[in-house]
Amino acid sequence: MLDNFATGGTRAGTKVFTPTEASKRQIKVHDETGTRFGNQANTVFGEAPRRYEDAYALKTADGGALVLFSHTHTQTDTVANSGLQLNSGKDDRAWLHDVPRTSIRYTFVCNDAATVPAKAEPSRLIGYTCARTNAFGLPAPTQLHRA
Repeated sequence: MLDNFATGGTRAGTKVFTPTEASKRQIKVHDETGTRFGNQANTVFGEAPRRYEDAYALKTADGGALVLFSHTHTQTDTVANSGLQLNSGKDDRAWLHDVPRTSIRYTFVCNDAATVPAKAEPSRLIGYTCARTNAFGLPAPTQLHRA
């Protein structure tokens, strides 16, 4: 769910879903990714236009539903100071090649599965998977230090 990645679940994430291993894992990605560079670079998550707008639901025997849906989010990494650069990893070279950057914006499409109870209770995120679908960024001036 987008809010778990974008804010660590502080908006809709904790209001719509009962905490589950899947939702806790999304929040952990937010927390760990946002601090992985220390004071050398910043990471900001954001909303992106949804690539897949359809949601699919199956009615369960107890009157609830199993819902499958997608969300799209961005992750923007930016160096904190001039003189630093970000270098693409092997998974990003298809988009970024080996050109050092001062900022990189990644786009992810995630597929989520949730259960919705028949009674008026919060839903449960039971699983998700995400894949990077794009990356681009500003080239760094030459001769900078790695972040």
